[in-house]
Amino acid sequence: SLDTFVPDSASIASSIKYHSEFTPSFAPDHFELPKAFKATAESVRDSLIINWNATYAYYEKINVKQAYYLSMEYLQGRALLNAIGNLELTGAYAEALKKLGHNLEDVAREEPDAALGNGGLGRLASCFLDSLATLNYPAWGYGLRYKYGLFKQYITKDGQEEVAENWLEMGNPWEIVRNDVSYPVKFYGEVISGPEGIKEWVGGEDITAVAYDVPIPGYKTKTTINLRLWSTKVAPEKFDLSAFNAGDHAKAYSAMKNAEKPRSSCSLGRNRTMILCDDRDLELWLAYCLSRNSVVTLSMLTSTELSSLDTSRPFNLSHLKICYILYPGDESLEGKTLRLKQQYTLCSASLQDIIARYERRSGEFLNWEIFPEKVAVQMNDTHPTLCIPELIRILIDVKGLSWEQAWNITQSYINGDLSTRTVAYTNHTVLPEALEKWSLELMEKLLPRHVEIIKMIDEELVQTIIDEYGTEDLDLLQEKLKQMRILDNIELPESVAEMIAKLEKSSVEAIESTEEDDVSDEETEPTAEEDELEEEEIEEKNEVPPIIEPDPKLPKLVRMANLCVAGGYAVNGVAEIHSEIVKNEVFNDFYEMWPEKFQNKTNGVTPRRWICFCNPDLSKIITKWTGSEDWVVNTEKLVTLRKFADNEDLQSEWREAKRRNKVKVASFLREKTGYIVNPDAMFDVQVKRIHEYKRQLLNIMGIVYRYKKMKEVSHEERKSSFAPRVCIFGGKAFATYVQAKRIVKFITDVGATVNHDPEIGDLLKVVFVPDYNVSVAEMLIPGSELSQHISTAGMEASGTSNMKFAMNGCILIGTLDGANVEIRQEVGEDNFFLFGAEAHEIAGLRKERAEGKFVPDPRFEEVKSYVRSGVFGPYNYEELMGSLEGNEGYGRADYFLVGKDFPSYIECQDKVDEAYRDQKRWTKMSILNTAGSYKFSSDRTIHEYARDIWRIDPVVLP
Repeated sequence: SLDTFVPDSASIASSIKYHSEFTPSFAPDHFELPKAFKATAESVRDSLIINWNATYAYYEKINVKQAYYLSMEYLQGRALLNAIGNLELTGAYAEALKKLGHNLEDVAREEPDAALGNGGLGRLASCFLDSLATLNYPAWGYGLRYKYGLFKQYITKDGQEEVAENWLEMGNPWEIVRNDVSYPVKFYGEVISGPEGIKEWVGGEDITAVAYDVPIPGYKTKTTINLRLWSTKVAPEKFDLSAFNAGDHAKAYSAMKNAEKPRSSCSLGRNRTMILCDDRDLELWLAYCLSRNSVVTLSMLTSTELSSLDTSRPFNLSHLKICYILYPGDESLEGKTLRLKQQYTLCSASLQDIIARYERRSGEFLNWEIFPEKVAVQMNDTHPTLCIPELIRILIDVKGLSWEQAWNITQSYINGDLSTRTVAYTNHTVLPEALEKWSLELMEKLLPRHVEIIKMIDEELVQTIIDEYGTEDLDLLQEKLKQMRILDNIELPESVAEMIAKLEKSSVEAIESTEEDDVSDEETEPTAEEDELEEEEIEEKNEVPPIIEPDPKLPKLVRMANLCVAGGYAVNGVAEIHSEIVKNEVFNDFYEMWPEKFQNKTNGVTPRRWICFCNPDLSKIITKWTGSEDWVVNTEKLVTLRKFADNEDLQSEWREAKRRNKVKVASFLREKTGYIVNPDAMFDVQVKRIHEYKRQLLNIMGIVYRYKKMKEVSHEERKSSFAPRVCIFGGKAFATYVQAKRIVKFITDVGATVNHDPEIGDLLKVVFVPDYNVSVAEMLIPGSELSQHISTAGMEASGTSNMKFAMNGCILIGTLDGANVEIRQEVGEDNFFLFGAEAHEIAGLRKERAEGKFVPDPRFEEVKSYVRSGVFGPYNYEELMGSLEGNEGYGRADYFLVGKDFPSYIECQDKVDEAYRDQKRWTKMSILNTAGSYKFSSDRTIHEYARDIWRIDPVVLP
């Protein structure tokens, strides 16, 4: 039984004081906010550990089937308020801290966001963990413990600048290092064959992956699951003590350097210098360079030799570790190598850990045939694809299973029985560049044994394709092989190539035989011209498709998405429209062969963090009008709000709560940017990763058009024609994504001009919030009124921020893309501002453009000319505007259809203004958005994964 003591404010205050004194990270003489946060977090962690240990003791005891979620990202946000909210201790902690002289919200703001993710992929993973714990499902998450995350974003006069995000500088009070849980991870080396053909991977570089565990509490439940993050180090035996004692320090460290280094080097731009004060400065600078895929030359400095960087000699980044940076720049071979090392480290350490747990729980009754009955592994996108060959490698090379046994455990489709398989795949993108393809040459060097296994999987797939489509139509067969193989631009397996060659020869002989039988007995001799025509006809008939030969001009690649589909037992998209695109376009050949594999699992977000905790004013209103707090775990209860949508009392309370949140946002914007905004204006928000397909460019072009029209009319006309707006942007552009960074620069330049224009005043403001993260989202979303989800139709898999905004009563403007389609269905067509081309039209519109048939709208041309006039400053926007022009060519021809959708977009914005002027109508739309968001809880999504893919059941602790 878990009849544990429920702490009150007095006992909590004592616990906080204890941790401030006996687990200190600060001087003992003061109890200021940083120390108060650390002590408070450690106090909360005590409560979590009790439930955490009990959860896993019970799972071990009953040997339950468990799901394991592998993701390169977990965008958790701050943990303190979420943890005490789930423990139902918010009031008690607030009172305890008040006794100690602090406010809970002030203490919570001291916590840095965990820099373990970048965007929707990582935020989704964190929502899933919250739902898994809340719903009592036995599951773990696995990821990497990035020291510096992606980067910290600054906005300057030059646009976006990046620095390393040192979120672990003061330690992480939530994590517990498990020094007794570590696994070897190997790179490079060679594969040798032992007795009876047993393979052994030897030599190369060895590192050690060490577990750092983070407890994830469920809401109003004892269940506390685990997020296990891997960090890397080098085994002490790699240190050459003899060389060190002999004075050869470089030699002593060389093995460690080789094992940990990303094989990268770094560089500053010309004529730029940086002062390095100590090792920490150097480490931060190298992390920054790695994120930018730079090449650096450094002079070797002591801490007292403060000097500028020197380009005269190379400096090897040998101490830069695998787990420093999320998504290091991958334009160089070194960057690609580091990314692949990261992915393999996640997969290898996690699979070794999962298998060790299975063996421990099985005890003397170990039976590998029932492994899939106890283990389900979910790959969050293609980053963890290597867990497929890694699982097979461990089962064959380490555990002694046969190929057939290992393959059946991993993927094998046996009579449609899902329980016989282990690994499943979630696809998150339709963008070709995001469907990872790795160089075969790189993979053969880094992971030689895995390439052997991948070739075996590819051969299994080729044989399956031949069995499915037969050999009568060689054209069809070779086209299927070309599209579906895991290995791209690589020779067919020898046995298959020989078979096809024999079939080609037989086909030619059959045609020749038929021609001989059809020789005419006519006595008339054919003319020379008739002879020539007959020979041409015979040659045409004799043409047989050649065996697919590699093109020496093209790289040899491993297609990771194809490996996921071939090696996984289930493939799911993340929104209804996205799943249809996955089936009908991205993986259509696989879908035709294995329709049973493909499913839809529309994404969701946790209502605990995204309404209950971040928007307490709205939460109280929802609880009052739905009659209980049940909606926090049963979001279907939100539908109750529909019958009160016209109620004047509810509308009045709703508007008051929204305005209070807007006042908080206005204060936040002033603090972060210096801009003063009017909380009575419409707050129009687009916050997400900066990418051309997400079309922040369309948004800012629309704002420029609005600004230009404002300037062309009188003050009185302005006030009557335009609803006041505060246009808020946020999001990071990847450090090497030049066009995205141009868009950030453009937005900030427009803001600098508009916000200082006295003629416009409070009618229009444009604000870019720097360093957008979960905590910023928790501030902005409750105060938002219009949210823009305007990606090119068919290019956004789902989106999850659209769900968060709708939950908080924000009205969406968007295309029929991703989860927008389903949100619009649930909230009602009249409560969603729709514009733009639809997904099925996009290919035709691009073809039309390529043929020179597209005619741009005069208003769009007007905006481009206005930008080029220099009204927003001296920056040269020719590359940005030029990308929207022309009919073909890289970086041209408006691939994302900004110009095509622009007229529809600005006309839809006129409808937004009209609706906002009628506040009664707008408030009703807002209420109906919250009511209709019930479907988009991650609880619903997790129930579907558990039922349809993982086949696990809730386990409630006794």
